[in-house]
Amino acid sequence: MDLSWSESEEAFRHEAREWLEANVPRPALPSGDTAAGFAAHLEWERALHAARWAVVSWPEAYGGRDASLWEWLIFEEEYYRAGAPQRVTQNGIFLLAPTVFEFGTGAQQDHILPRMSAAEDLWCQGWSEPNAGSDLASVRTRATRVEGGWRLDGQKTWTTRGAFCTHLFGLFRTDPGSERHRGLSYLMVPLDLPGVTVRGFGRLDGDEGFAEVFFDDAFLPDDALPGGVVLGEVDQGWSVAMATTSSERGLTLRSPGRFRATAARLVDLARERAGSGGLTDAMADAVVDAWIDAEAYALYTLQDVTGVVEGRSAGARSSYNKIFWSELDVRLHEAALRLLGPDAELAGPWMTGYQFALSGPIYAGTNEIQRNIIAERVLGLPR
Repeated sequence: MDLSWSESEEAFRHEAREWLEANVPRPALPSGDTAAGFAAHLEWERALHAARWAVVSWPEAYGGRDASLWEWLIFEEEYYRAGAPQRVTQNGIFLLAPTVFEFGTGAQQDHILPRMSAAEDLWCQGWSEPNAGSDLASVRTRATRVEGGWRLDGQKTWTTRGAFCTHLFGLFRTDPGSERHRGLSYLMVPLDLPGVTVRGFGRLDGDEGFAEVFFDDAFLPDDALPGGVVLGEVDQGWSVAMATTSSERGLTLRSPGRFRATAARLVDLARERAGSGGLTDAMADAVVDAWIDAEAYALYTLQDVTGVVEGRSAGARSSYNKIFWSELDVRLHEAALRLLGPDAELAGPWMTGYQFALSGPIYAGTNEIQRNIIAERVLGLPR
């Protein structure tokens, strides 16, 4: 495999780096999971869009640059290297958008994608319910067909930044007699409909973006979105949702640039500790192992992108990705906290990063579920 970049790709990197270094907010923005922080992040998202950096791999008509997936990887590397803010639009751009490209009608794409890239419509994901988390097939929230649309009843929970978003995408049971994977439809719902209640709740760290979303006989008109509110076919939502989960567990949500930037900061921290005599051999080994794993993930991703470019789908193999990047994130931050020792409690970004990393093996389907998927669907082992 040729791991070198072409002249045009290096020129793309230079342009991205130059713009990011000149425009990344300093000091860092407050948490995007607070109301004030979310508003500040939206200003950044709209600045990205104005400069056509919000969705570089999308068509120009939708706000992108028609960049290749290789160039997208380069941009992601530069984005995290520059310490740019977390993308509060990520659930739309990195999860829903690939699914709209694959399953959406022309009318749906022409309406949803430009408004998403411009951070005009803000999307949250309506997967989890009180009794359906990693076992997504257990969803019970209903969508009943009525004249001109759907009646929605039920509840979604753990809705990331749902308190601040304008729209929700998720699975709803549209065949009342169905069970498990059958009879589900993938719906896109404006959150300002009568009968929809969004109730934010605080986390232990004080962030308030998480929400519960309640549907109480809410009427969702077919024409609430141009092209319709169903993505794919009615009662066939499971296959559509699997495309979204593949994005969530695989390439788009967690690019290697994120972890390579964290690994580089970890190495810098180790050098500081070594200079003050606070670096043991065991600590150094942990840093080296974490750095190697971040590089391994980057190489694995290049293999993945090669497959996508050649027309191969990752499918259930995205579960490998999800296990690796989520546990890598924990290892990177654990190594940093070992280096910091008693200072770890006061080490703001590292402690905050560690707390968030602990959720990685849970969200996007717990790693226990991912190992079951790999065993059954990749290795062909019996249930």
